[in-house]
Amino acid sequence: MKIAVAGVGMTALGKHEARSVKDLVREAVMAALTDAGVATGQIEAALFSNTRQPILEGQNAVRGQIALAPLGLDTIPIVNVENACASGASAVAMGADMIRAGRAQTVLVVGAEKMVYRDRDELVMKAFRGGTDVERIEETAARMAACGAALLPEDYTPAPRRSFFMDIYAGLARFHMERFATTPEQIAYAAAKNHTNAARNTRAQYGGETSPAQVLADKPVVWPLTRLMCAPISDGAAALVLRPAREAGQRGVTLSGTGWTSASDRALEDYDNHLGRRAALKAYEAAGLGPEEIDLAEVHDATSFAELLQIENLGLCPRGEGGPFTASGATARGGRIPVNVSGGLVAKGHPVGATGVVQICELVEQLRGEAGALQVEGARVAVAENGGGFLGVEEAATLVTVLMR
Repeated sequence: MKIAVAGVGMTALGKHEARSVKDLVREAVMAALTDAGVATGQIEAALFSNTRQPILEGQNAVRGQIALAPLGLDTIPIVNVENACASGASAVAMGADMIRAGRAQTVLVVGAEKMVYRDRDELVMKAFRGGTDVERIEETAARMAACGAALLPEDYTPAPRRSFFMDIYAGLARFHMERFATTPEQIAYAAAKNHTNAARNTRAQYGGETSPAQVLADKPVVWPLTRLMCAPISDGAAALVLRPAREAGQRGVTLSGTGWTSASDRALEDYDNHLGRRAALKAYEAAGLGPEEIDLAEVHDATSFAELLQIENLGLCPRGEGGPFTASGATARGGRIPVNVSGGLVAKGHPVGATGVVQICELVEQLRGEAGALQVEGARVAVAENGGGFLGVEEAATLVTVLMR
């Protein structure tokens, strides 16, 4: 059975200090229901993606039931989904499976996150550290710090306050630089592209015309990453309605294939077995197409280096060529394969539990031809990559989703 996204809705992403999770959820859900042309009473099941409420608010166990009840969404099956930064795409995949299994015909998927609390800074940083094996966190930190250590500038000093994951991505970036001669300038091209793209996105947290030189000159985080190369702390929510394709209407966008993988005990240099690559191959097989048929992509650029790595994993360029491919302009909005036209995580924002749902909402609008100033003309096939956590030498979980109009 083909499953389609019948409606989408999302809030602007940013620092919504005066808003609650319930408030953000209400805006996104009502927009998605209106877009799909369905009433609250037609929703037969819901998936709710969130990762930070337990540690930041003390609200755990039944987050979805609590956020959705005020909207009249009660009595139905509600599943709370937490899978690190891959929670949102995980919820979408599980919602589609519920329909295929015959458990529901109209399913709501919601991703919501409230991360900006000025008085809870230490808890915010602690939450990131919980995205890896806490019993081996010092071992993980040492392994990542050793990656490409010979490349570190002598006068380099990392930022005193930063997410543990920035150290991880910096280590992975340096390893890629050693192996494939990737440069900080090429990483900066990805960041500059996305900040410039986000200037067109009214829902983006940041954005503006940005050059690679400005990215490189910004505040250092962990070499080779600067602040403009790193996703910010964000609040926001997104929602979508899933239905069988035959019931989704003319504006429905089909979920053509999903690849879902977890980390393996691979060698760091064994890129062909990277979980992102394995997920991409599964998604393409399920969709019955290859990377050469993709018109645009949204990838999980928690740092701009991750974009270079993930376009390689998706087969949008050859292994090791993510840097020069990006610097050539091939992934720009008017390039061969536009990537992160929305601005990506580094500019649009990264409300962890909502991010995977946000990506799919953005691509649905593109494939409908309703993306406004962000529109990629003629887009018919799109791919989203949503990864999260860290285990061993890679993300703990990754989903790749192919969508088709």
